[in-house]
Amino acid sequence: MHKISSLKLLMVSLLLVTSSAAMAGKEAFKAGTVIKGYGEIATIDSQLALPKGMQFNIAFDMSKAAKVGEVNRSLNTLARFINMHEAAGVKSKDINLAMVVHGSAVGDLADDGYYRQQHRLAAPIENANKALVQQLTEYGVKVYICGQSAAYYNLSNQALLPGVEMALSAMTAHAILAEQGYSLNPF
Repeated sequence: MHKISSLKLLMVSLLLVTSSAAMAGKEAFKAGTVIKGYGEIATIDSQLALPKGMQFNIAFDMSKAAKVGEVNRSLNTLARFINMHEAAGVKSKDINLAMVVHGSAVGDLADDGYYRQQHRLAAPIENANKALVQQLTEYGVKVYICGQSAAYYNLSNQALLPGVEMALSAMTAHAILAEQGYSLNPF
């Protein structure tokens, strides 16, 4: 009988330790210091060394709009990339990022008027991506809208957020960025 009680106690202890460890995972993420309010990161004891002076020239792709009133996860990924690499000692001059936006996501890079129109909102709601896009473009991130998607969604150059530029197409933007030495981030 004593062995069964000890076994139960051990099992309960293991469950508590396991559940505490699982909860600690999310708690490990903290706000970054560069792109403030976005891109939470965790401190990692990485075994893959970051080469000194390495140039991170990376293009990202965004095709799905966020839910109304929410920040687009793909834009937040840029903030996370910047925050974690600067925290790991990479200099800002060595981080060159671009975001190519197409499909329904183009509205996430538009002014409040277009954003409300796209989502058929009567209430005066702001584009939740506006503040993040401002920080990203001020950091130097290049943001390109697919002109073909913009035409499909009736998005004009005048409705783009400051710092966002129109490209002929997403395919064209990716080809030009590749020619300029940008690799495509696979996720």
